[in-house]
Amino acid sequence: MVASSIASMSSSNLLRRNVRILLVGDQGVGKTSLILSLVSEEFPEEVPPKAEEITIPADVTPEHVPTNIVDYSSIEQSDDNLIEEIAKAHVVCVVYAVDDESSLDRLSSHWLPFIREHSQGENRKPIVLVGNKIDLVDYSTIDHVLTIMEDFNEVESCVECSAKTLHNISEMFYYAQKAVLHPTAPLYIMEEQDLTEKCKKALVRIFKVCDIDGDGLLNDYELNHFQRRCFNAPLQPTVLDEVKAVLMKNTPDGIRDDCVTLSGFLFLHCLFIQRGRNETTWAVLRRFGYNENLEMSKDYLCPAIKIPPGSSTELSHRGQQFLMALFERGDKDMDGALSPDEFKRVFSACPTPPFSSDIKRTVPTNDKGWPTSHGWICRWSLQTFIELPKTLEYLAYLGFNVHENESQIAAIHVTRERRIDLAKKQSSRNTYMCHVIGMKGAGKTALCRAFLVDDMKKLKDKDLRGNNQYCINTVQVYGQEKYLILRDIDVRQVLDPLQPSEVLCDVACLVYDISDPKSFEYIARIYIKYFAESKIPVLIVGAKGDMDEKRQDYLLQPVEFCQKYKLLPPQYFSIKHNKRDLYVKLGTMASFPRFQPAWILFYKHRFVQLWEETQLKHFGLMTNDPMIWWKTVLGIATCSLVGFFVVKALHSTR
Repeated sequence: MVASSIASMSSSNLLRRNVRILLVGDQGVGKTSLILSLVSEEFPEEVPPKAEEITIPADVTPEHVPTNIVDYSSIEQSDDNLIEEIAKAHVVCVVYAVDDESSLDRLSSHWLPFIREHSQGENRKPIVLVGNKIDLVDYSTIDHVLTIMEDFNEVESCVECSAKTLHNISEMFYYAQKAVLHPTAPLYIMEEQDLTEKCKKALVRIFKVCDIDGDGLLNDYELNHFQRRCFNAPLQPTVLDEVKAVLMKNTPDGIRDDCVTLSGFLFLHCLFIQRGRNETTWAVLRRFGYNENLEMSKDYLCPAIKIPPGSSTELSHRGQQFLMALFERGDKDMDGALSPDEFKRVFSACPTPPFSSDIKRTVPTNDKGWPTSHGWICRWSLQTFIELPKTLEYLAYLGFNVHENESQIAAIHVTRERRIDLAKKQSSRNTYMCHVIGMKGAGKTALCRAFLVDDMKKLKDKDLRGNNQYCINTVQVYGQEKYLILRDIDVRQVLDPLQPSEVLCDVACLVYDISDPKSFEYIARIYIKYFAESKIPVLIVGAKGDMDEKRQDYLLQPVEFCQKYKLLPPQYFSIKHNKRDLYVKLGTMASFPRFQPAWILFYKHRFVQLWEETQLKHFGLMTNDPMIWWKTVLGIATCSLVGFFVVKALHSTR
């Protein structure tokens, strides 16, 4: 009752486009008569040695799948022809005559071993045993056939029918279709009366995905949500009560606190299969992306998505919402961060986590190095930008398709092409890539890691070690939050050329060590070779700004170099005095490529510098002069006094 109530709502997404049924058996058992009776709906008076291949349209089959029915004749065909037909078939119906004991014996002595021999491994064919001519006897052979099925687990089902009276003819072909579309063997081990390990593993994942509150139980709301997603219909209260009653009767730990446990969930599917309702379990499995081999299909994990050249990928609003809900469910202690145990539970429905829980060198974390909600979204934004297939795959594992009732493509936003951004001199994207390039020891790693912390005192020496290639955080660009990815380009040898993937980015940050006279030459050559003729914005940064600046061993000093190539003046950076405006500058340059009026923020430094050089030095005033304000006031007073006497003298003369 319970199985039929739930299974009647199933509407599985069938994976096969057609079903090919082959009928074999001894001569005279009625194979051809069964086919002709099905097609004409009457018993044929004259039966040919072999029926031609018949195609039944999808709209007249129980499973709505086109079906090809193929006959075999030992008179007209050889064993080689039979082997070829077995290879092409999706299911084999072995027909015997219930009134002919020898044809029944030959099931186990000839036909089943022959089919097994020529369809092994992944090519193994499901089999349906068909007892014809039931109208001629008043007994059943099913008990005998069941003993045969124990020795040949590829036999999916058995049925007795009559080509003459049309009894069970349609059911025979329905069972054949069902053996292909909803096979038992991948789900259930007859000898052990239990689910297969692969089936259990798949159903455990499904249970975890549907356990929205993560308490290890499916409450009424979660069961209804599961039912709607799988069968597009609610679970009626009476049916729900029946399900719970069956579980309480048959499995002691199937119900806890009026909720269904994992063992109860597995028992229900075991019960469906035992009652011949395989289609219910298959409907659930296919809704959650599993194929005939109980593996998540590639199309489900990585649906096709078109990304034009020059476009990038970001999380959409729905994608961020889903991932934030996942974070909040996983943060059991509500401390705003995922501990290692919480992190592990969040990804318990996945084969492995998509990234390590030790991500403090990649995203912002709390004092313990655990990802905060902000760092969580940053990490997913990074993965979506640099490795989209993995994001799509793990969104599927985590149940986005089920909870959102839509493909995980809805979680992705494809940006417009970069050439359009360059033409408009403005980008509408939210995530940008900045390549940080410089010699080893120039300070690239420190610049990247400093992007992740607000208080530089929290940055320890061990945090500056390691080979993390990426780090990501957000910056404010004219009031809008943008994700900025810093990619540390690993320079092995000074003379090594950069690969195209190491050059192409939204903004380049060329870093040199102001205390190393030989440091600037490398990035100067890099700029001339790779960026001088490109449209990629470039910012030159002098790292270790707290140290004494040395004259660079290059024909142009950094300031002169920037003036010659019309770049912004070098920006100085030190981890001891981390000024986050450097990252804002990089984000702004990426957001407004080739549109320098939008970079007015950067000119502030240049304006102050020019004013100091042209005005203050004439008065002996520099910003590092401790008496600057007294001198300024004295200068203003002197000018005022001189002006007063000049005006008075002019008045006296008049």
